[in-house]
Amino acid sequence: MFAAARTSVLRSARTQLRHTQSQAAWSRLASTLAVLEAKEGKLNVASLAAITAGTKLGGSITAFVAGSGGKAIAEEAGKAKGIEKVIYVDNAAYDKGLAENWAPLLVENIKKGGYTHVLTGHSAFGKNLMPRVSAMLDVQQISDITAIESENVFVRPIYAGNAIMTVESSDSTKVITVRGTAFPAPETEGGSATVEEGTDPKADSPTEWVSEDLAKSDRPDLGSASKVVSGGRGLKSKEEFDRLMPPLADALGAAIGASRAAVDSGFADNSLQVGQTGKNVAPQLYLCAGISGAIQHLAGMKDSKVIAAINKDADAPIFQVADVGLVGDLFEKVPELTEKLKQ
Repeated sequence: MFAAARTSVLRSARTQLRHTQSQAAWSRLASTLAVLEAKEGKLNVASLAAITAGTKLGGSITAFVAGSGGKAIAEEAGKAKGIEKVIYVDNAAYDKGLAENWAPLLVENIKKGGYTHVLTGHSAFGKNLMPRVSAMLDVQQISDITAIESENVFVRPIYAGNAIMTVESSDSTKVITVRGTAFPAPETEGGSATVEEGTDPKADSPTEWVSEDLAKSDRPDLGSASKVVSGGRGLKSKEEFDRLMPPLADALGAAIGASRAAVDSGFADNSLQVGQTGKNVAPQLYLCAGISGAIQHLAGMKDSKVIAAINKDADAPIFQVADVGLVGDLFEKVPELTEKLKQ
């Protein structure tokens, strides 16, 4: 029995050693391309989450940017820790992030670099671009990952976060979008990546950018704000939403969000929607008023550090996830809270 047990232990040790050696060998072979976003010549810091995810894979990490002022954006990105090289393409045709011309651009540079993993944020840009890239590479995309277990095993939520799926990919190139709230952006100073010009295929695009109509605000960006206040259908009208939520947000120095019900009812712009079909946020404080807590909404904010809720229904599902709950009429409680915060 003793001999059998010793043999089993030795076999286990050899298996573990082989696994460790395999992981070390893979780390030397792995190479990640992190696709970063830029707008109006400025780097989107939230997109740096792709770099953090890349560090979990081992091996070298190369960042990729494209658009007007590409070299300047690349030099800014190169200061982030964890990157060895930044590839840039300086061409205004890529400013608007159109997937129709971005996909050929990205595929050209992926093939040239021979990358094993291609990562970008699970944003509107990433969700539009990466399916085309994976189709052109004839591989399967892995979307919205929240953890990396190994070079080919990834974790992602399904069913609005009610179940967690572990996915294993055998594709030679893994095309992945990452949930920004699961991979905090690296430090943006202290890095010393080299900057190199990439290949520009200048592919024709069947799509033309016409215009955009954006709701501009001096408040923090919803996707990266440390504090968020959100309003739901309980606010009853756009007038009440505009009367109650902006003063509360200003008193806290917070970004404004909204539930899908509020957006569909016209209370708020759809760029403010938080949830499964909106933005994923994970601020230090998420304060919501008039939101019942449907699972689709919870999927976009349940990773918040502190969740506070105001609702007149004591049995509302939001109170099951809230750290702090206030049962009461929001039309009384929100102005009262705003005044106390101002003081």
